[in-house]
Amino acid sequence: MTPPSKDAGFVRMPEEDFEVILARAAEKGARKALADVGLEGPEAAVDIRDLRTLLASLRMARRTAWQTVVRLVTTGVLLALIAGVAVKLKVFG
Repeated sequence: MTPPSKDAGFVRMPEEDFEVILARAAEKGARKALADVGLEGPEAAVDIRDLRTLLASLRMARRTAWQTVVRLVTTGVLLALIAGVAVKLKVFG
């Protein structure tokens, strides 16, 4: 790493050195962000996988619940129509 030089109040350094510093800062920031939410250490990948699986299960359960509601409403409407037709045609007396 070459020492940075000052030019009119600005610090100048080679682009390669700047990229190394930037990569280190980004990695430290990412590690701190993960630690802040409790996802640090060797089990972090397993925890994230578990969270993704849980989220996928929640989405599937929500989709299934909506499908069930739509089926129930559709069945109710069809039963009401059939009952209306039966009463109109005086099928039951």
